Amino acid sequence: MSVPFQQNDLILFTGDSITDCDRDRNDPASLGMGYVAMAASRLWTECPELNLRFRNTGIGGDSACHLLARWNEDCIDLQPDWVSILVGVNNTWRRYDCNDPTSDALFEAECRELFDRIKNETTANIILCSPFLLHIDESVARMREDLDPKIGILKKLAGEFNAAWVDFDAAFVAAQQRHIPSYWAEDGVHPSIAGHALMAETWLHAMGE
Repeated sequence: MSVPFQQNDLILFTGDSITDCDRDRNDPASLGMGYVAMAASRLWTECPELNLRFRNTGIGGDSACHLLARWNEDCIDLQPDWVSILVGVNNTWRRYDCNDPTSDALFEAECRELFDRIKNETTANIILCSPFLLHIDESVARMREDLDPKIGILKKLAGEFNAAWVDFDAAFVAAQQRHIPSYWAEDGVHPSIAGHALMAETWLHAMGE
């Protein structure tokens, strides 16, 4: 396996419930039950000589502003070598379930502050992951009008910050040609086991595996 990681690197995953995935928040070693644990397990198996370390600080329900509020504790203080960030779908979701929209300008400003702090206060490499929605019904599909610009913002920032780009959205678009959307994520947002496995595979591929 060819990966960019070095001996003893600390790889931090953070974001919302998709990253959190039932991790034990009282146990720093807990990686949850989703793509984070799957990707870490693969790397531990394939690259044992690297002695890679992993942390998961994802919290269900979080939007970009919530990450900012805890950025010292959940990222900067840990001084990781790599930071993998998946955020954005709750910024979209809250527009529709709580009438609490996040403008594209505010979303970009909050994400830019997150990434600026990584660059200025750590030596970490940034890995940006695209949020996604699966077309299970029209109520979810119409949220694309809000999410798609935010994906574009993240992709633009990935270029600006020389970050790796993990295109989960494209992976799920392709996967829906293989099987029905609800197979991958029953509610269109939270992945099934198969969906998490697809995410882990996509993340590892983006890292050069």
